[in-house]
Amino acid sequence: MKHAARGFTLLEAVLVISMTGVIAAIIAVFVKAPVNAYVDQARRAELSDTADNALRRIAREVQRALPNSVRVDATGTILEFLPVSAGGRYRAAPDATGGGDFLDFNSTTDGSFSVLGPTVAVAAGDQLVVYNLGLPGADAYSGESRRALTSTGSALSTLTYTVGGTQFPFASPSNRFQIVNTPVTFYCAPVAGGSGTLRRYGGYAIQSSQPINASGAPLSTLTGNNNALLAANVDTCSFVYNSSASARNGLLTLTLKITSGGESVTLMHQVHLDNSP
Repeated sequence: MKHAARGFTLLEAVLVISMTGVIAAIIAVFVKAPVNAYVDQARRAELSDTADNALRRIAREVQRALPNSVRVDATGTILEFLPVSAGGRYRAAPDATGGGDFLDFNSTTDGSFSVLGPTVAVAAGDQLVVYNLGLPGADAYSGESRRALTSTGSALSTLTYTVGGTQFPFASPSNRFQIVNTPVTFYCAPVAGGSGTLRRYGGYAIQSSQPINASGAPLSTLTGNNNALLAANVDTCSFVYNSSASARNGLLTLTLKITSGGESVTLMHQVHLDNSP
């Protein structure tokens, strides 16, 4: 028996296509809002993570700053400090037997002292600082309260340094010393709309004046880990540093605004600094 072949007519095909389009439009209306909300939420979360990670990184590092070494430029967008790698107490007087290598501030040739308490580690290029006040005459950046260490190694109980013709200007009331290496700069270049950057610079020599030009030395010569991008899409940022009247405490306020895709997130973080040298 022969059976006639049967297919879709043009009218049936048009009806199916039309109904599919109507159903797809209805579904799109209900699905669009949740999808857009998810995309917006994901974007905000990414912006928040970027800003939060950058601020936490700055806060974590600046807490290791040498007392009275934090400085911010006039624009409030460039932060510099000297990170402390080790510290301790120096022998300030002879022991009970009249011996012991003590630090004689009245001598222009005494270039060594015994470390009281735990031993310290010193790397090549490290600098010794005693009673840095961050003021003319006792400023680590200018070199008055800083000397080059000549002893290197781990577990050192005696430190030697280059006196340089003059001794440290002031003794520490607590007989404390710190060991620093190279400075760290957080350089924020904000651009309205979110095309700015926040970078971290390190590994350059200590400068008496704060480096504020990323296109000039020493910042322009840095590469690799010494010139790292912390955050992109920076809209605005600010570093505000305030110290107490006694200069024994400092408060650093960090503000960062990240903008992308029409969304903006602004975070603020405050860091308390102990400036007792």
